[in-house]
Amino acid sequence: MLKPKKIKHQPIPYVIVIGASAGGLEVISQLVSQLQSDFPAPILIVQHISSDATGDVLLDGINRSGKLQCSHATSGDALVNGHIYLAPSDHHLLIDKELTILVTKGATENRSRPAIDPLFRSAAVAFGNKVIGILLTGYLDDGTAGLMAIQRCGGICIIQDPSDAPYPDMPKNALNQLKPDHCLPVAEMGGLLYQLVSKKAAKRKPVPKDILIESAIAERVLSDLPSVNALGDQVPFNCPNCGGVLWKVAIGAAKRYRCHTGHSYTAAALLAEQTKKLEETMWVALRMFEERKNLLTTMAVDSKGAIAKSASERAEASQVHIERIRAILLADDKGTKSDLPN
Repeated sequence: MLKPKKIKHQPIPYVIVIGASAGGLEVISQLVSQLQSDFPAPILIVQHISSDATGDVLLDGINRSGKLQCSHATSGDALVNGHIYLAPSDHHLLIDKELTILVTKGATENRSRPAIDPLFRSAAVAFGNKVIGILLTGYLDDGTAGLMAIQRCGGICIIQDPSDAPYPDMPKNALNQLKPDHCLPVAEMGGLLYQLVSKKAAKRKPVPKDILIESAIAERVLSDLPSVNALGDQVPFNCPNCGGVLWKVAIGAAKRYRCHTGHSYTAAALLAEQTKKLEETMWVALRMFEERKNLLTTMAVDSKGAIAKSASERAEASQVHIERIRAILLADDKGTKSDLPN
């Protein structure tokens, strides 16, 4: 019987994980342009993109901007110093327990796949104090929980100065939840990275149990009721994606919500997703009321006497509901704002 082939790993002094959302193409390209071809660490990047995008625009942009080679990540790849691995569209990018790349189509986190938190969390579990996490421009707050996991495992956290970010929400939200090791403009990050990777890593800390659980959930594409029970308590509202019960994960300053199938949200992301689903429901209700009004109007024309009068009155009542729903849909609700490109 043939023995399974072992993957040969080169020494990895540090691993760099980068997360970005809106405005990421420009900012990531600016960052990698500061690094030389012999950069002594692998770099893994998650950029929020829509599920039907190829990701080639960012891939080509990175390869044009810098001296490091960038490719879409593939499951089973060994990490190589000086190489950039980009999360494919509609897939999470993780590092597994064998210290190799894992690409999975697990449940969305913070409304995104790929999402930043799963990558950061898996890197913290795999490399502990040898992780350097960088959070860049974007909306909402994906990446905050992941940075906190890196910090709790002894890694280094870097946040882009919000005044330097095209879309400052994501850096601002992270700064509201944790104190990073460094907060600076992207133009200064390249030099900082060279300083950090030249230093010996501090003593590795044990990985907290909750981080291990959440990392394992992201790796498995299945329901896991015992795991989420260990993370928090059930709350009286449901997952907007699958309809399952949500658990509140109240570890540290950031409060998050998980369902047993793996969907995960910060409070802001949950509110945004609820708003999106509510809007979808309102459009369906608007269509149904308009169809009802049209049928009643036809009945009023085709009928006589009491039937025609009743149909006409009910059509007018339907119009009242139509106007109310239209007013709600036209309201400028910032919770529906999305950072995914069209």
